[in-house]
Amino acid sequence: MRVFAGPEELQEAAGQEIGVSSWLEVTQDRVDQFAEATGDNQWIHVDPERAVDGPFGGTIAHGYLTLSLMVPFMLEIYRVENRKHAVNYGVNKVRFPAPVPVGSRLRGRLALTAADPIQGGLQLVWKVTIEREGGDRPVCVAESITRIYF
Repeated sequence: MRVFAGPEELQEAAGQEIGVSSWLEVTQDRVDQFAEATGDNQWIHVDPERAVDGPFGGTIAHGYLTLSLMVPFMLEIYRVENRKHAVNYGVNKVRFPAPVPVGSRLRGRLALTAADPIQGGLQLVWKVTIEREGGDRPVCVAESITRIYF
């Protein structure tokens, strides 16, 4: 984990890769819980028997489930000390270049692309790349924005 003591260290890190998380397995239970929480019960995600004959040969994770995994990956990769609070400000770009078959192991790769001053803190722009073990393309690439207040 990379620990930043304050805004100056974050600004100095702009343009750098910050770190890579450990692997996390995407289980059918996790996919089913996401489907239940969001109401997205499409068979390609929640019906393993039917999905065997589908385009991916089995169930796959929802794209937005994959995107949501950036949160635990980011929490594992970095921490900012001496801050009052932080908020997710939004996402500029999101792509899902490859599917996530259930049973896959994923990890997050995080780069800080910008650290711009705002009133009371910094606006951080992160390039988040979620990789699948053994995959030849990322399963998600997103530009996420966080605001940190000091």
